[in-house]
Formats: sequence, C-alpha cells, structure tokens
Amino acid sequence: MSYIYEDYDVVVIGAGHAGCEAALACARLSLNTIIFTVSMDSVALMPCNPNIGGTSKGHLVREIDALGGEMGKNIDKTYIQSRMLNLSKGPAVHSLRAQADKMDYSNSMRKVLENTPNLTLKQAEIIDILVEDGKVKGVKTYSGAIYPCKAVILCTGTYLNARCIYGDTVHETGPNGLQSALYLTESLKKLGIEMFRFKTGTPARIDKRTIDFTKMEEQKGDEKIVPFSFINRGEDIQKEQVSCWLTYTTPKTHEIVQENIHRSPLFSGDIKGTGARYCPSIEDKVVRFPDRDRHQVFIEPEGNYTNEMYISGLSSSLPEDVQVRMYRSVPGLEKAEIVRNAYAIEYDCINPAQLKPTLEIRNIEGFFSAGQFNGSSGYEEAAAQGLMAGINASMKLLGKEPVVLDRSEAYIGVLIDDLITKETMEPYRMMTSRAEYRLLLRQDNADLRLTKIGYQVGLIDKERYQAVVNKEETIRKEIKRLESTVIGAKSEVQELLKSLNSSPLTTASTLADLIRRPELNYEVLKTIDTQREDLPDDVIEQVNINIKYDGYIERQKRQVEQFRKQENKKIPENLDYDMIPSLRIEAKQKLNKFKPVSIGQASRISGVSPADISVLLVYLMQYNSKESSAIRKEYRNGI
Repeated sequence: MSYIYEDYDVVVIGAGHAGCEAALACARLSLNTIIFTVSMDSVALMPCNPNIGGTSKGHLVREIDALGGEMGKNIDKTYIQSRMLNLSKGPAVHSLRAQADKMDYSNSMRKVLENTPNLTLKQAEIIDILVEDGKVKGVKTYSGAIYPCKAVILCTGTYLNARCIYGDTVHETGPNGLQSALYLTESLKKLGIEMFRFKTGTPARIDKRTIDFTKMEEQKGDEKIVPFSFINRGEDIQKEQVSCWLTYTTPKTHEIVQENIHRSPLFSGDIKGTGARYCPSIEDKVVRFPDRDRHQVFIEPEGNYTNEMYISGLSSSLPEDVQVRMYRSVPGLEKAEIVRNAYAIEYDCINPAQLKPTLEIRNIEGFFSAGQFNGSSGYEEAAAQGLMAGINASMKLLGKEPVVLDRSEAYIGVLIDDLITKETMEPYRMMTSRAEYRLLLRQDNADLRLTKIGYQVGLIDKERYQAVVNKEETIRKEIKRLESTVIGAKSEVQELLKSLNSSPLTTASTLADLIRRPELNYEVLKTIDTQREDLPDDVIEQVNINIKYDGYIERQKRQVEQFRKQENKKIPENLDYDMIPSLRIEAKQKLNKFKPVSIGQASRISGVSPADISVLLVYLMQYNSKESSAIRKEYRNGI
C-alpha cells in the first residue's frame, strides 16, 4: 500500500544545477517545495568540467544572478581561479570564467538548499508523474510513496536511462558512477511526451603528481577579480589562486586515435545518442580535422584538496588501453597515471519543441522541465532554465503573469527561444553568435537589464533593486556631464594626447568626444577632467562603453524596436493552421507542431518562410476582425 505524504506546492525532480535554481526560486517565493535527488552526493554536482562561465556562459551566470538566482553567488564563494576572457575583443563578447573547487561548490550549494525555508531535500527516485485530466497531481517514488503537488519541474539532467561507455566497457550508471534513473522515461512516454537520446562525454582525470608542468604553458588567474554576483565586490572575494596549464596533442596522439578509431563506440555504432557538435571528443576532432597537427589541451585542477587534474580537450570514449597511450603522447603527460577514465554518457531527454516559452510542457498543465533534460548542454544553460522554470511554476500557482524573456532582453531569452523554436537534434550550447543583439546583452550590464524583473517577481529585495536604480541614474548623469564638458586645446591637454598617441586638438572638444577615440577612454583622461568625482568601477565601465559604442548601441536599439513589433503580434493559442488555405504544407506542419505565441517566434521556425509569415499576418487581421465582430454581436444581443 502506497504511503501518501502531505501536499506540496512544487516537486522538483533532480538536484543538479537546474533543479537547485528551480527549487530555490519556488521556495523563496513562499511555495512549499520538495526537491528529489537519486543521491545526496549529486547535489549541484559538476561531473564534467570544473568551471563555471566562459564565452557566452558567463553572460548566463550574471543574468541568473541579476534575476535572483544562486549560481553566481556560489561560484564567487568556491572559485580557485578567475579570468575574464576575450579582453582583446569588444565588450559584447567579454565573458567571465572561474575554475571551481568541485567539492566546495557542491557542498556550498547543498548548504544553501538545506537552510532555505519552505524547501525540503530528499533522496529518492521518482518513477511516475501522476496526471489527471491533463493536470499534474503528484509524483510516485520507487518505494511506492506518493507526493501530491500542484506543479512538477523535471530536471533530470543526464540520469534518465543513463549508461557510461568507453571501448567495450559499459556501466549502467549516471555520471561519476552514480545511480541512473531507470523507470521515469516510460512514464513520460505514456503521457505522450516525445523523447530523444543524446550523448555527452568527459575526459580522464590524471594524478597531478605524474604531470611534468615544465613542458606546459602556465595560465594564471586575473590579478583583479571581477565577481559573478553583482552583490559582491572584487576586493571582498580576492584570494590566492591556482594555475591552469596549456599543452597540445601531437601527431603521435592523432596516430594512436586513428589506429584505434574502430574501437571507439562513437564510430562502431555502440553509441546511439547524438553528441554535442561544439564539444567534440578527440576522436571527432581527429576525423573531422585531419589536416590539424595539434589541438589544445588544458590541464585544470579539480579542487584545492585533491590531486585530480581535468584534461580539457581530450574527451574520449576509446578503450582504457588506448586512453593510456593517447594521454601519454601529450607533452607533460608522458608518465601520466589516470585516476578516472574518460567516458561517453548516453541519456534520455525531451524534444523541447513540446515546451511553451514558460518551459511548461504543452498539454500537461503544471508540468515544467529544465536543463539537459530539455536538450541543452552545460551547467550554465541548465541553471538558467531551472531558474525560469521555477519562476514560471511559481507565477502559475500564485495566479500571476508568467515571465518570458525575449531575445532582445537576455541570453536566457535566446537560449529558451532557440530550444523551443529550432529543431534541436543535438545537445544545444549557448554561444555569443546566437544572440542578434549581443552589444545590448553584455555580461557587464545584466543587472541593469534584469534586476527590475527579479524585483517584480519577488527574488530581489528592495535594497538591491534601489541600488540598481541609483546606479542607472549615476551613469545617466555622468554621461550627460561628459557630453557637455568642453576641453580646450591647452598645453597639458595636448601633452596628454601626444603621450597617448592621439591626435592633438585643433579646436575645443567635449570629454565624450575624446573618449570616443579608439586609443582613449574614461580612465586615461582623468588628469584633465577637473570636475570628475570618484565613481565605482562598474559605473565607470558602463559610462565608457555607452559613450564609445553609442552609435552602434542606438542602431541596435532601433533593430530591437522592429523585433518587438513582431513579438507583440500575438497568435491565438488554439489556432489551427490547417484552416489557413494559402499556407504551404510544410509551414502548416511546423506551425502546428511548435505552436508559436507570436509572429516573431513563428518567423524563427525552420521551414516557415517570409511568404508564409505574410499569409499568416493577413489571416490574423481577418481573424481578429471576425473575433471583434462576434464580440460586438454578442454584446448587442445581451449575451
């Protein structure tokens, strides 16, 4: 006989990066929440790379923080090295990346979960989602216990029917040898949910004592720390940092791989799941880039209290004997001892085309999903989705409007929109090139873009919100001052410009115009800016960027205005596209499948042409006219 527990508002399944953010959001919004994990050791687990952030992923982490999420705060507490990437390029692609102490990161997040009011953390495997009349009613565990609830957020990561593979060795486990979830997939299929089979992988871990670092290039962290969380200051979280190291594969490495490619389950057919294109194994690299004589290999520490080193760039599913020879062919790894073998992992996930923009599964009310279960890859992508699923499940239960970020507001908006409108046939990875408005969606201004939304939701307190309002006003006033402050061609001005290899003034100029010169910036002009006040570094950064790139920023804002006109043209949820005679058959099929909420979203669906959009616009004008006529008629008849 099943034991029935007390009612919960929200059940979160999975305590990885998505599950943690989802559960914290719900609990912090005063909903009675329980989060399940197959193992307490898997809470906020980092089973693959030991870092948070990176190109475009750093943007996601700072957006999570600006909305009231936890990932940024947690990595600020547990980082062991921090670097700002792409500083030689423009500010749109600057991305923060931090090496984490894996154990510290997991333990720190678990401590937050265990001490959050309204939140229960429990070890149990969920095997069934209970649905009645198209609505979620609860979940059932392997032991038969039932947990009634009003909403479920599925964040199973790579655990569903997971199996880890290298060579002929197959372990029916989740990542790091943890228990996989074997029964939930069948329950989901019975609910009519379409599933995919995806694959990811991880490289070997090597004993630090067997590595010769003298043959590698040392990579140190930044001297000046930039926090992920906007509530932290760099000087407050400054610490002694560890080094990473760079080496390269050799022709011998590639020869070993090529000679044994038939033994790789990726090429023998033993692995059925689709892997991530942008995170290839060494087998993929050697096959796809036969002319390359070397590939980068980064040696990264897994934490302060372990000798395990993560060998980034050498992910593999080759047999153990091949792995040993392959790793030892890399300069500095000639005597390497493997602590954990590299492996590929296959798992079940959802076809994300079945999701609404809120991450609620269509046709099942109260059922949300997030993370790698949605076909994405990466800790950061997972956490971002978890936060949004948690927010929207909460908004639904609290009777409030959902929160949907569009592509012009956040990288999170790009991520979710891509997942639900583009046919994702491989694990999705966020990249800066996916964001059309990346000059506006910089990682440095995430607080200015999103903190107000976090405040309206209830995840940001009034003090933090007011600090952002004050920051906005300070930036505005300082830009206005610089635009109106005129500098004459005085000798000290000319000398400064000459020392900076900048052309001398032939007439008076504003400080703003000087800042716009490529070789100048706000900081280097401080000696001739007599009215300047001391301002925080983050304000100075915004002032400098907004002045230097004002022409580009204004152009992109105009593009956003056009984009939003399309986004604001809503499509009725129950529209039957088969009833629109002039639409092409492919367009009808795709539109019926994805059920876009706006003309803008419809235009981004593969297989829907501009001509189809024109037909749809004409039809909607007629549809809305008929709807209005029907309403007026009902009103006249007193209905």
